[in-house]
Amino acid sequence: MSKKKLSANESAELLKILQIRFEKNMNRHKGVDWAKVQAKLQTKPEKMCSLDEMELTGGEPDVVGFDKKTGEYIFYDCSPETPKDRRSFCYDEAALKSRKEHKPKNSAMGMAKEMGIEILTEEQYRELQKLGQFDTKTSSWLATPADIRKLGGAIFGDYRFGRVFVYHNGAESYYGARAFRGSLRV
Repeated sequence: MSKKKLSANESAELLKILQIRFEKNMNRHKGVDWAKVQAKLQTKPEKMCSLDEMELTGGEPDVVGFDKKTGEYIFYDCSPETPKDRRSFCYDEAALKSRKEHKPKNSAMGMAKEMGIEILTEEQYRELQKLGQFDTKTSSWLATPADIRKLGGAIFGDYRFGRVFVYHNGAESYYGARAFRGSLRV
């Protein structure tokens, strides 16, 4: 991650952005109280940095749930289309290393790790799609099961024709309209 801690001004600005988005999209987090989310965020500077990275790369993070067992709030990237500053990456480091030419500047899994977030699983992606229509013109890499990855593939999803589709591709492929969506637990 590029920063270890946000300045007081950066934290205040990010909290303001997150609160406005939270209040505009109450359908994503019914029964969740912003004051409690904010109080938790203010005790987790490393998570604030991850949220800031999500925001700066176009992810528009928002609360999508609360885990009663762990007491954690769950954030997903909720931008209408896949985050613009995370596009044109292959799936993971092994795929990046396997490319002989025209290598992308990073991999989805590599950037997610740098940001301190996890790539959405297929199940999480389908949950997100219940909250709105996402990726109607783009697609997002998804955390790929080991058996598929072992064979050289990776999965991605999008929303077309009124439904969610999950497809496969070679993990080394990359496209201008494909990035990844992340999740963060705080």
